[in-house]
Amino acid sequence: MKLRGSPKSRDTVMSESRSELFRRRFSDGVARFNDQRFWDAHESWEEIWLEAQSETHLFLQGLIQIAAAYHHIQRGTYSGAIRLIAAGTAKLEPFPADHCGLDRAEAILRATEHGLRLTGILERGGAVLPTDVPASELPRLRLHDRWDLAIPEHW
Repeated sequence: MKLRGSPKSRDTVMSESRSELFRRRFSDGVARFNDQRFWDAHESWEEIWLEAQSETHLFLQGLIQIAAAYHHIQRGTYSGAIRLIAAGTAKLEPFPADHCGLDRAEAILRATEHGLRLTGILERGGAVLPTDVPASELPRLRLHDRWDLAIPEHW
């Protein structure tokens, strides 16, 4: 098991059940994403993505790609962001809108809009400016009440 950046000791994590690990890392990822700490969100979800053994693997990969896209946007590497937005939204599309108790509709809408906006600017030969995707437009995710009841038993 990879333990990147985890404040918990290896013994604590090893005693944690799979469902507890999922709940903790999944909600950590959502909180970090909403704090615009996109790389940290990516890292939170990657830990459980590496362990996933069901279709949830693909769902987590989509979230990771969207978080990585916004990390690229923050760094100014827009072509990478465009590719990751397209890949992430495509992976999330087959899942119900509230899969794992996560309301991602606003985030997907904004990511799609940002991908199109950035693509248009680059196709016209323009330079993307930080103001083209301002911090105030960065997406947010929302966990439904009792979201933890929606976690797949066999992830």
